[in-house]
Amino acid sequence: MTGIPRAPLWLGLAGLIPFIWGALTGLVDPLANWGAATLGGRFVGPYIQLFYGTVILSFMSGVLWGFATKISGAKATAGYILAVLPALWAFFMTSGGPVGAGLNLMFGFAGLLVLDAAFWHWRLAPRWWLKLRTLLTAVVLACLAVSVFL
Repeated sequence: MTGIPRAPLWLGLAGLIPFIWGALTGLVDPLANWGAATLGGRFVGPYIQLFYGTVILSFMSGVLWGFATKISGAKATAGYILAVLPALWAFFMTSGGPVGAGLNLMFGFAGLLVLDAAFWHWRLAPRWWLKLRTLLTAVVLACLAVSVFL
């Protein structure tokens, strides 16, 4: 991805590992069995995706909060309110079974991308931000779709 600094790109790609691992262990039973026996049941299939996805949505709220600190007045208040939405979504919407929680997590990440676009449009995020976030979100949604729909 041209224009994205190497450190954020590589760290962002590394952050996809739990989502990809969850999808792979959801598709390949021997891998899931090995993962559950070696790492524990929470670290395979949809369970790692749900736990890690909740952490990442909360983390991204903090990132958006940081972007909101660049503005003042009513626009800052709106920015702070928007920034807390991913964390609140993760907290309130990822209970229940893995399918419903996974679907809600998918909506959370799609909504986060909309917020990323808004902060980028307001020139609060770096110019390369939306390229990176679009790439990462596409992979996250594809991996979550494995757990939700297959």
